[in-house]
Amino acid sequence: MKLIIGNKNYSSWSLRGWLALKAFNIPFEEVKLTLFSDEFYSELAKHSPVGKVPVLVDDDLSIWDSLAICEYINEHCLDGKGWPMDRSQRAKARSIVAEMHSGLFAIRSEMPMNCRASRTITLSNKAQQEAQWMNETWTQLRNENANKGDYLFGSFSLADVFFAPVVFRFETYGIELSGAAAIYRDTMLSHPSMQEWLSDAKSEAHVIEEEVGNVV
Repeated sequence: MKLIIGNKNYSSWSLRGWLALKAFNIPFEEVKLTLFSDEFYSELAKHSPVGKVPVLVDDDLSIWDSLAICEYINEHCLDGKGWPMDRSQRAKARSIVAEMHSGLFAIRSEMPMNCRASRTITLSNKAQQEAQWMNETWTQLRNENANKGDYLFGSFSLADVFFAPVVFRFETYGIELSGAAAIYRDTMLSHPSMQEWLSDAKSEAHVIEEEVGNVV
């Protein structure tokens, strides 16, 4: 399989597809394109009608949108084990991922992903509400599953994959979290695959002006 991604420093959606493969030790070829360049659009046009990353290419099949990619990986490579095995926990995991995938517009707009940066920001009321929802969600899930492992549903799952870019955003902008949520953030930041992504992001020299999280 081949995964087409954008700059690691900026591309939050690319991180989701990449982490779903890397954290579960699934072999793949990484193809990184510079965001908003001519090559970016010409290469993506060969595989996707929407011109956005990530795109997963498996033989003659192209899958775009990070949620579709993760579901394909879950079915094709993980035998369904990318989500919690308990039915009710699996439903809850998919619910919070869907909420994240289709929402959090204020966080995306006001806190564009930039792994290299360290910034102070005054959030709008809407962004504060979204950050509080995240804090409460992480806290609740960690308290419920504390005896099962260190991640949202105990073992590392696709739910953690989807919140990974938010972890980086909160770190960049110094967003304060309560006890259990802060511990979860630190657990995610120390994950070997997250550390690899961060190291690669910091080594990138390219700077883009379009730091808009909800586009990438």
